[in-house]
This record gives sequence, structure tokens and C-alpha cells, in this order.
Amino acid sequence: MDRLKNKVALITGGARGLGASIASHFFNEGANVILCDVNINDAKKKAKELNGIAYYMDVSDSENVSEIFNKVRLKFKQLDILVNNAGINGFEDREDLLNDRIKINNHQSKEFVETGKIKSHFDVTVNMSDEEWHKMISIHLNGTFFCTREALKIMNNQHEASIINMASVLGTTGGPSSPHYSAAKSAVLGFTRATARELASRNIRVNAIAPGYIDTDMTCRLGDIKNLVKLATPMKKFGTTDDIAWAAVYLASNESNFVTGQTISPNGGFVMSQ
Repeated sequence: MDRLKNKVALITGGARGLGASIASHFFNEGANVILCDVNINDAKKKAKELNGIAYYMDVSDSENVSEIFNKVRLKFKQLDILVNNAGINGFEDREDLLNDRIKINNHQSKEFVETGKIKSHFDVTVNMSDEEWHKMISIHLNGTFFCTREALKIMNNQHEASIINMASVLGTTGGPSSPHYSAAKSAVLGFTRATARELASRNIRVNAIAPGYIDTDMTCRLGDIKNLVKLATPMKKFGTTDDIAWAAVYLASNESNFVTGQTISPNGGFVMSQ
């Protein structure tokens, strides 16, 4: 308790999932939480539970981002923690795409076992539209940059703060069905290291969390692939949102005062080279 007492924390994508779990843990540790999300109704509902506030924010819209951070500056006069969590996976409202990717993965495994050759292919990159690519990069990478830039206009005069960027194991391993997502998350890792070096002189720490496979609404629909992932994971299970939230609490607290430019990757051993 009180590991984040009196700190002001802004979490993007805070309405549900990882963002909501991080917000709850921050609140329980004494922080004042600000939830930003395009899903404003759920964000307001969650913020009410945590005695916090919620703002509509499209992280890919720099003007909207600037407007909200100005409101935060005027209301709180400080910002101690920024969690750049907002993101998409590319399968939103596209159950057909998800099912196709699952079928292809199953076909490939079966074909290789039976014939030693693979005839089914993902072909994601060759069929990806400009819009799909730009949307993914805009939300994950541009959004992280826009929010960090505006947060620094508040943090720079405090000489102490923590920025936490949400990456992914796919930022280092890559994903055969998610080249745009993998590219965006890899870029977030590079941005994390660069800003950590730049901001160290102001005692603003910048770190990343790169989750492995976590039990969420999205991964619950992976079917047989879920068992394959578990088989490839030394701990033979998926993580929980709490596993990610506790990592965020550590990086946001004074316990990590000597930690910057690092990537913490709760992934059950799925990746051991983050």
C-alpha cells in the first residue's frame, strides 16, 4: 500500500483490459488516476470506481492529445506517471480475419506433420492495405510519441517522473500474422531507449513492459493456438492482467529509481532475450 501515494498517473487505453487493471493497482497504491480512452463510457465507469477522472482521447490525434494534457496540467499542476497503453491488435470487429489466421496455422502444422511441406500461407503483408498499416503505426507509435511529448511539458519542471510504454514480445520475436503490430511494438522499444537516454538528466525514467500472452477477451478466442502457445511457454500457461499491472506498479514507484531504458517482459519464459 501507498507505494504511489499522492502521485498523479495518466493511463491511456484505461477503460478496459490491461489499462484498467493498471489503473486499479495504481489507485490501490495511493495514486490519483486519470483514464484516457476512446471508449469514454467505460472509462468514466472505471474512473468512478477509482475516484479518478476520465477523458476522451484518441492518441493518434495530436490536437486531441494536447488538449487533454493541458486540462491535466491545469487541474493537477503535476504529472508523475504516464502509461502509454492505448493500442489495437488489428482484429477488432474482424472475427473473420482471426479465424482465417487460426485456420492457416492449423493447416500449416497438419501439412508439415503429414508431408514435411507447407502449402498454406499467411500472406498478410502482401494483402495489407495502406489504411491498416497507417492505423496501427499511428495508434501505437505516433500515440506513444504524442502523449510523451505533451507529458514532458508537465514533467520537465518536476525533475522526477516515470514513463511506461506498453510494448510486446512480438516487438522482438515478430508475429507471422501481425507485421504492422510487430513493427509498431519494436519501434516503441527503440523510442523507449532513446527517450530514457535523453531524459535521464531530468530524472525522468522511461521503461517498457513487453507482455507475453495474457488472458484477455482477445486471447480467449484463439482456440487450439492457445494450447500451442502454452506448450511453447516454459511455465505452460498464459499470464493475467495482474501480472502486467504489478510490473507497472514497480516501474512507477520509487523502488525502480535506478531503472531506466529497460524492458520488463512478463511472458512465462516464452521469450528469454528481452
